[in-house]
Amino acid sequence: MAKPVRGLRFQPSGGSRAAQIPVGKKQRLTIERLANDGRGIAFLEGRTWFVVGALAGEEVEARVLGAHGKVVEARTERVFSASDLRRPAPCAHAGRCGGCSVQHLPHDEQLALKQRMLAEQLSRVAGVEPEEWAPPLSGPEFGYRRRARVAVRWDAKAKKLEVGFRAAGSQDIVAIDECPVLVQPLQPIMSRLPAMLQRLSKPQALGHVELFSGSAIAVLLRHMAPLSAADLEILQAFCAFHEAQLWLHGEGEPQPADPDQALGYRLEPWNLQLAYRPGDFVQVNAGVNEAMVAQALEWLAPQADERVLDLFCGLGNFALPLAQNVREVVAVEGVATMVARAAENAASNNLHNTRFFQADLSQPLGDAEWAREGFSAVLLDPPRDGAFEVVRKLASLGAKRLVYVSCNPATLARDTVELVRQGYRLKRAGILDMFPQTAHVEAMALFEAS
Repeated sequence: MAKPVRGLRFQPSGGSRAAQIPVGKKQRLTIERLANDGRGIAFLEGRTWFVVGALAGEEVEARVLGAHGKVVEARTERVFSASDLRRPAPCAHAGRCGGCSVQHLPHDEQLALKQRMLAEQLSRVAGVEPEEWAPPLSGPEFGYRRRARVAVRWDAKAKKLEVGFRAAGSQDIVAIDECPVLVQPLQPIMSRLPAMLQRLSKPQALGHVELFSGSAIAVLLRHMAPLSAADLEILQAFCAFHEAQLWLHGEGEPQPADPDQALGYRLEPWNLQLAYRPGDFVQVNAGVNEAMVAQALEWLAPQADERVLDLFCGLGNFALPLAQNVREVVAVEGVATMVARAAENAASNNLHNTRFFQADLSQPLGDAEWAREGFSAVLLDPPRDGAFEVVRKLASLGAKRLVYVSCNPATLARDTVELVRQGYRLKRAGILDMFPQTAHVEAMALFEAS
């Protein structure tokens, strides 16, 4: 038998592996610049640190949230040397709640950051700049959010119900008694919600709570087990006190406790009422949403004799105002229930020049029946994944004008490459400040056929 060799140390190919930085470790850092998502960037010992709550030029103490190879994610715990741009965070939960990551920046600086993010993506990925930059579309920086999802979790070890918003960089729940970005009608509900939920008999069976303020106020409770009569009474009394509708989500789709109740929101400039049910997609910022629809119509310049295509139409947020201005609107959406709801919204608003279709818009359009006659103009408002398969066919539809509403500058830039290849030029672009206090960027772009 061969004698075992002792003392050898084997190492992976490529050299020794650096020790991983433990979660929770604190590190003093100098922030070099801001990343596209608003986090500060620092470099230390061959690693790149992304620090929530830090600004360029600052010296901070950061706590590690996670580390992957040469990348470390952290959050600011202490500021030793502050940037001249820094302002006191308006929210008491700043730095713990994960919802508002750039509230330490003045609002005008937030807008400038988002503008740079959009311009950088269009330049770096697509190699283009719009012929005209539109001014940012914005509204109040607080009290704007009409819909919120509240996390609810039973801590079996502590025998305590946790209610609030997810923490920055973790699945922990931060107890929230006040949220400055919620619309005023939801503030008292938010502050009293935890105490009410703690009175229910089966807290371990509770899921999330969704709050909505539109044509009425609504409170939806997700529950994984049937509610007792006593629990229903508590919920109904709470909603009655706040003059809110109660919606319940057990098995199947969310349902109102009172079947006669209607819920929705208005597009006031067009005298439109859109039905909405908890779980449907809706823009959370009502003021910026109306301004966005108005700008989209202005840029698209629809004419009375035109046939217009609305892709990713949702509840009809764009399709119904468009229908008031054109001969026909064809609207397409991937979720069948939303297609049905949009069609009902058109009928209830006495708009009969709209047709709604269900289609998987992540796939090539192929020879869809609704696309065969062609369109003068197209409006699309895709999810974060963008609309690459859809834009590959747009030139063949005959559209001369295209308005692209984006919630992700990276996929907008990627799709711009394809649109330019098809012969469209980027006429105008600008940001939509749908989510103040966050680094989330929404944008609008106008393309015209060359």
